[in-house]
Amino acid sequence: MEAANRGASNAGAPSIGFNIGLPHAQEPNAYSTPDLTFQFHYFAVRKLHFAMRANALVAFPGGFGTLDELFELLTLIQTRKMPPVPVVLVDKSYWTRVINFETLAEERMIDRSDLDLFSYAEDGEGAWQELVQRGVKAGPRPPGYPSAANEKA
Repeated sequence: MEAANRGASNAGAPSIGFNIGLPHAQEPNAYSTPDLTFQFHYFAVRKLHFAMRANALVAFPGGFGTLDELFELLTLIQTRKMPPVPVVLVDKSYWTRVINFETLAEERMIDRSDLDLFSYAEDGEGAWQELVQRGVKAGPRPPGYPSAANEKA
């Protein structure tokens, strides 16, 4: 989450932060907008707020928390408990080593069509291209934000 908050901060845009209170002194990152930074005690409530507001999910390599949020959103989309949103996994080599989605489909643990619930990208630019291809629209650029000549949104 810090990377997204930092990018927004560098662009001069407001950025929301959903912080979870953990025993080892977890603090919100310095890049989220203070008035838009929310503290949560329970992971489930934090995930609920993520899912309710998500227009997309871009997941970079991560640990248990990343996997938890990824599977929660994919399950909600798969079971039609939330509208479908684009899900992009950055660094295909990482994700295919950590989770063998093909095996899940081959073993009929998921439907083969569930593999279409997400796509891969190799970097941030590729993730943006996937998001645009899947229907995410770019909002207005903050003042001073560089233009992207090749952007299609």
